This record gives sequence, structure tokens and C-alpha cells, in this order.
Amino acid sequence: MIFRLFVYAKRLKFQINRIFSFRNNLFRIPLIMLEPPEISRGIFSDIRQFLFKKPADATYIRFNSEEERALYSTSILQRTGIGVDSYSVLNIHRIGIEVPATFVFEELLKWNGDSSCWPNHIAKVTLLNGRLDTIKVNLFGWPRDPFSKQKGLMKLDIFHLFNLHAIRIQKTPAPFDFDNARYLLYKCSGGYPIGVFSMYVRSSIPERGEKEVSQLFILVGFNFYGNKNLTKLNVINKTWEAIHNRVTRNIMNRFKQLCEWRFEKFVNQ
Repeated sequence: MIFRLFVYAKRLKFQINRIFSFRNNLFRIPLIMLEPPEISRGIFSDIRQFLFKKPADATYIRFNSEEERALYSTSILQRTGIGVDSYSVLNIHRIGIEVPATFVFEELLKWNGDSSCWPNHIAKVTLLNGRLDTIKVNLFGWPRDPFSKQKGLMKLDIFHLFNLHAIRIQKTPAPFDFDNARYLLYKCSGGYPIGVFSMYVRSSIPERGEKEVSQLFILVGFNFYGNKNLTKLNVINKTWEAIHNRVTRNIMNRFKQLCEWRFEKFVNQ
């Protein structure tokens, strides 16, 4: 217990130093030097900004062995209580953000169909009653209200991509969580991904060489339409992975840019 408290105190000191260093740097430069991400205006703009563009910061975590994947799976189970061993696809992205974890999580809670960090013209996000507990994602935003009884062509949900139902929205760190973690954890259903999706933010851990104030993770574990054998088809897996990795890399870089821009404005008020 004493050792864990020592580690916690060390990490807390690291976070305080990082935050004050970042704040001091802001006061040494002209006011509002940072800029928000460019807002996408339509489908072709989404394609350009989320598919064609290759941002500077790589985010994809590549597993070099089954043992390395098993370590991440164990870590996910320990931190969220959700096992991902049964899923053929386990895709994780990470990015460092020079903003406190609390501030980053508050930005995550603003996720909706108007977010500038999500390709909403291609994959429209709709929240039931404006809450993050139940979400539908539809291709090209059709139908306009996916929670109504209206159906697509021939009464089929042909534009429906998937549903997200909240398993847990952890707004404050759990007891004895020295990493200051908060996250959104969802069950994926009703479309091609049958599994789990999470956006997880925690304070950086200096022992792991993490230099920014906080770390954001986006992870998805699933089987295509709940079928492990279908997921193992190389052409399906590789095509999905190429598209998902490029889009997620852009989402995370844009979110990092948004957080740091808003935090700079907040500090300079």
C-alpha cells in the first residue's frame, strides 16, 4: 500500500509539473496561437479530411505477437471489467494530448452529430434524447431520425451501420485508480460490428515514456456480424482495417487539436 501511494504521489507531481509548464508556455506566446480543426461541410469534405489526409501523429497500436495482444487484453479487462479475448478484431489507437485528463474527458462528453472531429456526413451520429447512453450511427445521415419507425428502402435499415448502448460511462476515477482514468464504454450491435467500443482517457504514465499530460485511447473489439470465421477472411479484415485506421488517426489528431485549442483559450481567459 505504501509503495502504491509513493507511485501515485510521483505521478501526481509529474502531472502538476506538466500542467504548470504547459500553462507557462502559453503565456510566453501570443494569445490564441492554436487553431481548431477545419469543419467538414459535406460528404466530399469528410472523404478529404478523414480518408485522404494523413496527419502527422501516428496512433495505431500494432501487436507484434499474440503475447503482446494478450497483455493488452488483460489490461482492458483490469481497467474496464470487459473481456475482449473472444473477438477476432482488437483495434486500439492512442494519442498524447497536452491537456489534463479531466478536460479531455469533458470534451468527449460533448460528442454528438455536430462534432468537428467525426465524419458526420458519412457516418452520422444520433443520440437518443440527446444523451450518450444510446447512439445510432447511420450512413449519410439517413433516415434523419433513426429512432423513429421510419425505415429505409423496401422497409430495410440499409443505411444503418451500428448501434452503441452504454455499458458504463465512468465520469470519475475509480477508487485506488492512480491513473486518473475516465471512459465511455459501449456494446456494439445492430450492424457489422458485434462487440465493444470505448474511448478511454487517463493521465500519462512517465515510467512508460509518455511525455504529454494525458493519453487518449480509442478501442474496438468485435466479430463481423458476430461471426468469427467471417472476420478471418483476409480481404474483409484488411479492407476494414485500412479504412478504420486512417479515419481513426484523423479523428484522434483532430480531437487533440480541438482539446489543446480550447484549453489554450481557457487558460488565457
